[in-house]
Amino acid sequence: MSEPNTLQIPVMADLAAEGKMPEILFWVGCAGSFDDRYKRVTWAMIKILNHVGLSFAVLGPEEACSGDPAKRAGNEFLFQVQAINNIQVLNGYGIKKVVTACPHCFNTIKNEYPSLGGHYEVLHHSELLQQLIAQGKIRVKGGGEFKGKKITFHDSCYLGRANDVYDAPREVLQALDAELVEMKRCRSKGLCCGAGGGQMFKEAEPGKKEINIARIEEALETGATIIAAACPFCMTMMSDGVKNQNREADVKVYDLAELLAAGAL
Repeated sequence: MSEPNTLQIPVMADLAAEGKMPEILFWVGCAGSFDDRYKRVTWAMIKILNHVGLSFAVLGPEEACSGDPAKRAGNEFLFQVQAINNIQVLNGYGIKKVVTACPHCFNTIKNEYPSLGGHYEVLHHSELLQQLIAQGKIRVKGGGEFKGKKITFHDSCYLGRANDVYDAPREVLQALDAELVEMKRCRSKGLCCGAGGGQMFKEAEPGKKEINIARIEEALETGATIIAAACPFCMTMMSDGVKNQNREADVKVYDLAELLAAGAL
């Protein structure tokens, strides 16, 4: 993961060697580290953290998969191996607060690591961004470049129904002074993008229509020109849906962090 800029990206091992402790540990996640599209979300978050002067660090090469895909696919043994390794690293540094842009990592670290000895305050990046806006640390000047544009938000399963986080991402979008238009199925009644539960890594099962196509049709019905996501799995599935409908020229899929960084920084 590299970008030609002068952004500061503290690594936890380096800070620990200096006897320093960051306010938050930014959990980048597999997609944020290796997926070319989602790397841009990571850079947007880094830019925002640098902009507000929040003390943070990443694990870098010490960060491994959270174990979510293994657990959802039914491999509990592999999940526990991955989770315990991560917990040992986090506890070794005395980490107290974790922020991640992936709802799958968010849900796993928040709700499933405690039983294995990992107890942390865990925030999804939408919650942190909402807090920074509420505190006045991020201001969108004149509504930003998205002022007046129609934006619809796709609720991620592990952010919404699994953890009841619905308002934070919408408040981030409202700060852009855009027109938020909801899909018919939203919030607790939102439709899965089709990638959760390990489905991201397997072929689609027989049926009349793939889930992400059904979901993108609902998004396009709103008339939105921007589809906001807050999950790497959802971003992939929604982007593929836009391509399927041949709407790449006029409909874009962005993460909340990308929208906020473009509108405020």
